[in-house]
Amino acid sequence: MSADDAEAEVRAAAAELVAAFAAHATDRYFAAFDDDATFLFPTDPGLLATRAAYEAAWRAWELDGFRVLGCRTDDTAVRVVADGLAVLTHRVHTRLATKDGADGEELRERETVVFRRSPDGRWLVVHEHLSPEP
Repeated sequence: MSADDAEAEVRAAAAELVAAFAAHATDRYFAAFDDDATFLFPTDPGLLATRAAYEAAWRAWELDGFRVLGCRTDDTAVRVVADGLAVLTHRVHTRLATKDGADGEELRERETVVFRRSPDGRWLVVHEHLSPEP
């Protein structure tokens, strides 16, 4: 597979990830992550070391009123760094419902997402790092 083909596939996988997140479609969203994916979020004190740990955190957030109301990204860049490994960076604009208000909270963040091609050919997220946009 050429680097251009791999980049196009990663962009498609990322678009599906963002669409599932924006729709708060949790089954679709979490299907985009490898079981051993790791996560660093500015709202959590440490590393979430597995997809299951992130899913548990997500459920706790939902119990506290969390719901994704919308999401869009821009400035997307993809770099295929090795056969079956790619790094995507982008800016993320998210609107969330929280316990503090139903109108939604606006977040502007930067994100780095590492994808690895799985044995079945799908590109899955193996690491996600989100930080506030300066």
